Amino acid sequence: MPEEDLVEVKFRLYDGSDIGPFRYSPASTVANLKERIVADWPKDKKVTPKVANDVKIINAGKILENSKTVGQCRMPFGELQKGVITMHVVVQPSVAKAKTEKKIDESERKSICSCSIL
Repeated sequence: MPEEDLVEVKFRLYDGSDIGPFRYSPASTVANLKERIVADWPKDKKVTPKVANDVKIINAGKILENSKTVGQCRMPFGELQKGVITMHVVVQPSVAKAKTEKKIDESERKSICSCSIL
């Protein structure tokens, strides 16, 4: 594939730091991007994704679906198409973990006195 066809993408993390930029084929999927993010995630961050599904990628205000390709996600910006595209990354823990934490929080609430004085 010619170098001209590759899309250059960098990923902005929650604290303002970046991963990349990397060059991707327009046929690469968002799932591939997520796997690369997890593999290259800085080790010194407090919040880290464990699997690719813990990562949400946002571009142009939209959360990207895993099945979409980089070519489909690229917004036309006239002369700026050849520039680096910045996509934002959010770490969202898996649903099973969130449900477990919620159950723990609910059990703590049950032990709290809820008396009302009238």
